[in-house]
Amino acid sequence: MAPYPPLARYRSTMSLLACPFCRELFAPGEAERCPACGLALADASRLPPSHDALAEADDFDLPTPPHLQPLPGTHLGHSRGLLIACAVLGLVAFASPWIVETSPETVVLSGLDLARRRGWFWSAGVAWFVLLPVVLSRRTLDQMRGARVAAAMLSAIPLLTAALLYVVPVRSRVPLRFGFGLGLGATLALGLVATAAACFFGGKLPTPASPAASADAPPTPAPKRRGRVLH
Repeated sequence: MAPYPPLARYRSTMSLLACPFCRELFAPGEAERCPACGLALADASRLPPSHDALAEADDFDLPTPPHLQPLPGTHLGHSRGLLIACAVLGLVAFASPWIVETSPETVVLSGLDLARRRGWFWSAGVAWFVLLPVVLSRRTLDQMRGARVAAAMLSAIPLLTAALLYVVPVRSRVPLRFGFGLGLGATLALGLVATAAACFFGGKLPTPASPAASADAPPTPAPKRRGRVLH
């Protein structure tokens, strides 16, 4: 392996053995395997510089892994754009007709109207409202993947709220004739789509063996060496 020019000062331990993982040093003949990691010891001069050594080098910049690099705020891949669209349309559906009553009087009730009468309907609107900043604030693949559970739970709340209204019959002391509005059906559809999209929020972590996996991620910059003339 070619030596790292900025880190020549770390090559003074050529006669020592080191663990490839924890980099604990051993004298020759002291041990064959690292007692902590169980890995076979190797010549310290043949191992690449450790992460800590690279971080301490003033003239060497560590590249940021692709899954930790911030993406543009307008990035819509990795299910981010789909979740944003579902959250916005879900708020619109919450203010749209959910129940259309035709007898004994004509009344159109939106999700907002139902929430004012029965407080538990607020859960659908609040879930869409919270989902929007949760998705917008995630700018790296690592953050998106870490928010999958939260995004899935928030997306499932409007779905369950609308489903309960379909399944549980409306009770009243007087006979009612009513139908379900477009807003309720839209909430069901958006809840299904958003819950499925949340399960894939962030996509797969990019790997060197899979170039397609990191197609949407920004390229990893090469290490920079400052203050040196390259020949």
